[in-house]
Amino acid sequence: MADGHGPVPSGHRLKSAASGYLVAAAEQPIDWYPWGPEPFEVARRLHRPVLLDIGAAWCHWCHVMDEGTYSDPEVAEILGREFVAVKVDRDERPEIDRRYQQEVGALSGEGGWPLTAFLDSEGAAFFGGTYFPPSDGHGRPGFRRVLREIARVYRDEPGRVRETVRQIREALARGAEAPVASTRAVAPAGYVDRIEAEITQRMDPVHGGFGQAPKFPHPTALSLILLRAYLRRDPARAEPALHTLRQMADGGIYDQIGGGFHRYSVDEAWHIPHFEKMAIDNAALLDLYLEAARHSPEHRWAATVDGILDWTRATLVDPAGGLASSQDADAAPGDDGNYFTWSRAEIQASLPADEARFAIRLFGVGVDGRMPHDPDRHVLYRALSPSEAAVGVLPPTRDPETAARAVIGALRAARDRRPAPKVDPALYAHLNGRYIGALVRASVQRDDPSLLGPAVRAADRWLRQGIDADRGVAHRIDAQGGQGFGHLEDNAQMASGLLELALWTGERRYAEAVEPILRKIVADFPDDRGRLRDLAPRLYDGPLIGGELRPTYPFEDQPHLGAGPAAVRALHRWAVATGSEEFEAAARRLWEPMAARTVDGGLFAAGIALTGAELDLPATTVIVEGDGPGAVQLWRVAASSPRPNLVVFQGPPPPPFRLPSEIGNPSGGWGVRALVCEGVSCRAPITESGELARALAAPWGPG
Repeated sequence: MADGHGPVPSGHRLKSAASGYLVAAAEQPIDWYPWGPEPFEVARRLHRPVLLDIGAAWCHWCHVMDEGTYSDPEVAEILGREFVAVKVDRDERPEIDRRYQQEVGALSGEGGWPLTAFLDSEGAAFFGGTYFPPSDGHGRPGFRRVLREIARVYRDEPGRVRETVRQIREALARGAEAPVASTRAVAPAGYVDRIEAEITQRMDPVHGGFGQAPKFPHPTALSLILLRAYLRRDPARAEPALHTLRQMADGGIYDQIGGGFHRYSVDEAWHIPHFEKMAIDNAALLDLYLEAARHSPEHRWAATVDGILDWTRATLVDPAGGLASSQDADAAPGDDGNYFTWSRAEIQASLPADEARFAIRLFGVGVDGRMPHDPDRHVLYRALSPSEAAVGVLPPTRDPETAARAVIGALRAARDRRPAPKVDPALYAHLNGRYIGALVRASVQRDDPSLLGPAVRAADRWLRQGIDADRGVAHRIDAQGGQGFGHLEDNAQMASGLLELALWTGERRYAEAVEPILRKIVADFPDDRGRLRDLAPRLYDGPLIGGELRPTYPFEDQPHLGAGPAAVRALHRWAVATGSEEFEAAARRLWEPMAARTVDGGLFAAGIALTGAELDLPATTVIVEGDGPGAVQLWRVAASSPRPNLVVFQGPPPPPFRLPSEIGNPSGGWGVRALVCEGVSCRAPITESGELARALAAPWGPG
């Protein structure tokens, strides 16, 4: 009797969900509701608490809890008798996840996925945690015991529940209204210095990265270090970031066989990952390794970029347009990375004897990559260079780099015969926007026009189905079209991606889509104190449980760029490309409240610091005139420059992009040349690529 209306087939409400994660949960013996007003109405009528389970298709421990805890008949019986159960896909409903992560975090100090929260009938959390086994184990109380006690407290001690809700809400309100620093304390230069110092103090000098295990890449923090080293003309200051990138690319967090990065590493040395692969992480890391190549040319950057691109094209690209959201960690129930790991016997069966010995040495099989649950299985990482691994194993006539590529190809072919982890095909705006920009930059920097294809198809699909003139950018596209409007991150990242596509292709339709999105960011997302909210009240079209959604402010990196700084970067980039004083002023105005509230934000304020550093620098505009190989070379030099706030045009830019007035109106007829303006100062025309490279590497100021 799930809701007082008679028996209901378990999971029937989820079978038609757009989310594959929710559809899969329909097979569980739980009478799940999707998020919405109905379960809370049922909870009020039956005087029951609400169990909220938030997870994702890519989440290993979500699958463990689904396969163990939520498939347990006794758990299902208790839930059906005492609770109303709600299942949420955190990728589909990030606004719900964000709020309950904060509420459960304030209560228990725990966060992550699965998120297990117990709510009153108005949607307020009063207890929660993450993973719970069905019975006591893993150092955690069993879910059967937890459910019985929660049901008892909710029934017999309602005052205790109300008091817990009050304390959580008061703690969150105090955090939202925390004292801010003075305006002087958050001047961009001082703020950036402070955050950079906090970040560098946390760096691991041995393995790279930040802090102890588990380790996340934190791409924005590494970008900040690279930028600041460039601005100081001090390559040594970039070395900690470059060392981190090398360690990651050689580690097990990078899929040495199939390319692309896993979510994070469970050890300090990047050897053993959590195996899920996230589109948003790989888009950010694609950008980061392209940036590393601009700052410090090394062959390994190109190989890593190519690996990310190979995985992206093979796994994420939707032929109809758009990029999927993630690839699961597991290929089957009870699996724990078996698709991605290898036994020594599997390698030996896949390769000739000498190549197998070479691969075992190259990838450190039997050293540090052993899987804790099965020591016979190993994560492959670069333990030795190909030259080192070849000594005494391969004949001297065999080129080690060629041998390494051959081994990887053979192991990839063998792995392709295994059942692969599922890909979540859901199309989300924020990660598609981020990928559009990264693919455009990769196309230009790698001189590979084919990479524009996925970016163009994704952008065109969003223009057709996922951008509304009044509501802005939809969070997702499904069979019914654009769904879920009013999210800051979607608007910010899609505007950024479309802007890069417009700049590098000259296609006017992409540029024309950007400014309306940016105007919505400025008009609809700030609160009365100028703080950017994650949701715009006018644009948001989701259900308001309990009457409203408490405002939250997505300033922090997570660990990729936070939505707040992403929005400011989009506004500033538009101002750089168009010369708009209005949008430049808006970017500065919206940056200040973020900085004022994160002066001690450290690693998670890296995106705000990076944005502040860019706001403090003048724009550089390059226009390349003429045709032929000489013009192409000038274009490539400009496009590969690490200089921040740089826009490059081939000939006069299309509206609404605008050249600095000092450049005038290039009329052609001068042959091949590059015109360079920095702020309000322009250099004499440049005809040689080497001279252009030196000009763009020089400090700001007249040439």
